[in-house]
Amino acid sequence: MELTLPLKLDLEHVHLTDEQFYQLCLSNPEWNIERNAKGALIVMPPVGGESGKREANYIIDLGIWNRQTQLGEVFSSSTIFKLPGGGDRSPDAAWIGRSRWEALTPDQRKKFPPIAPDFVIELRSATDNLSVLQEKMQEYLDSGVRLGWLFNPQDQQVEIYRQGQDKEVRTLPALLSGESVLPGFELFVDRFEE
Repeated sequence: MELTLPLKLDLEHVHLTDEQFYQLCLSNPEWNIERNAKGALIVMPPVGGESGKREANYIIDLGIWNRQTQLGEVFSSSTIFKLPGGGDRSPDAAWIGRSRWEALTPDQRKKFPPIAPDFVIELRSATDNLSVLQEKMQEYLDSGVRLGWLFNPQDQQVEIYRQGQDKEVRTLPALLSGESVLPGFELFVDRFEE
């Protein structure tokens, strides 16, 4: 039997506690596992070289800005956040303002932090379904994320998600602003190589 990823396991009648989900992830480090707000487990495939390179560059740019401003903390795609809306999600890059991060206890920071990032980036890879990623972006907003960017190389677009607003779709190339969430942060996104 061949598995197609991402693999979604509907566990409607099986309710994992937060600790059980945490242990499941620790026991299966070779799998990138998320849990949506409805409790379904989602096993994400690894990304290819181009997607991994883009993701790393976005994290570098965000990290350089953050080191200069000292306004918060930057997180990689290996970090799972326990969202207030019920999901356990791992954006490709995330940022949380310093005061919000420091309000968490040391134990909360060590496991899956029970907080929605202020800012997230998702990068659609060749194996990602766009509508699934759009649902994930809405889940972020519903949980309190203030600004999110969904990069869509297949359509040469970026979707911008903001609290209380309709999503904005821009054709690449585009200059993106961190707005009031990431003051002074700008990211120029060129067209993706075909």
